[in-house]
Amino acid sequence: MLREPMLRIRPFSSATKSARLAAALTVCGLLAGGCAYSGMAVTPDGTVVVARNSLLGANRKIFVCHVAGNDLKCVESASSP
Repeated sequence: MLREPMLRIRPFSSATKSARLAAALTVCGLLAGGCAYSGMAVTPDGTVVVARNSLLGANRKIFVCHVAGNDLKCVESASSP
């Protein structure tokens, strides 16, 4: 009976492990935190408008904030951007 030599699987190098770990952490970060950006504008009457958008457009919100001294009252706008 002939015996075939057992093939050995080479272990990953540390550079490969580091690259895979970095890629996995990047993907997890993007999925958990998402890619989002926002913009802010001030109207002449002192109202602050904050628009928050996700990169894919799934999470769009507009907040209208009224500033009175040290007080800031924000309300989410019902109209979509």
